[in-house]
Amino acid sequence: MKQILLATALVLATGTAYAADVLQEAPVAASYDWTGAYIGVNAGGGFGTFKLSPSGGGPGSIDLSASGFLGGIQAGYNWQAGQFVYGVEADFQGADIKGDLSISGPFLETKIDWFGTLRARIGYTPVDRFLVYGTGGLAYGHEKISAPGLDLSKTKVGWTVGAGAEYAITNNWSLKSEYLYTDLGKATFNPGGGGVGVDVKVPFHTVRVGLNYKF
Repeated sequence: MKQILLATALVLATGTAYAADVLQEAPVAASYDWTGAYIGVNAGGGFGTFKLSPSGGGPGSIDLSASGFLGGIQAGYNWQAGQFVYGVEADFQGADIKGDLSISGPFLETKIDWFGTLRARIGYTPVDRFLVYGTGGLAYGHEKISAPGLDLSKTKVGWTVGAGAEYAITNNWSLKSEYLYTDLGKATFNPGGGGVGVDVKVPFHTVRVGLNYKF
């Protein structure tokens, strides 16, 4: 009986010691690191109020409620320092954000058919794998104004600012949602080539979701 009890004690002691060694040697899961390059896709919608007015001032301004879909690609790079994440991102969007005025059928249409941005991002990770950030920088886009017998367009440069959130679902894949306000400034169109033209302002909001792959 003493031999059985001694053998059992030795087995238990050996097993406990082995389990302790395994726990000490088992690697601790590292927190997620946002540092690295990424590329992704996104889709969403845009909306705003486009304003048309006679160039040089005067009466006759028109406000057009605009909305439409957008989709595109983005790429960037992040650097993480503690709970803070710093980065730069560029994106390019195909869009159909338009406002129109109808008088017994389509009469006047103003549209953003593509745009892009180059932005800085500054973020914070309140919990592991979850990032909230602010962003802002350069914006550019293509504006069109159309009417019967008239089709004019210009590429303009402006600015954008916004905020977003991103969650890393794996070590490589993350989901994001983002809001941006974009202002491309004023574009002046002169349909007849004379001294009378129209000033067009197309500030707009965008809300989109995206999927990123980090290398």
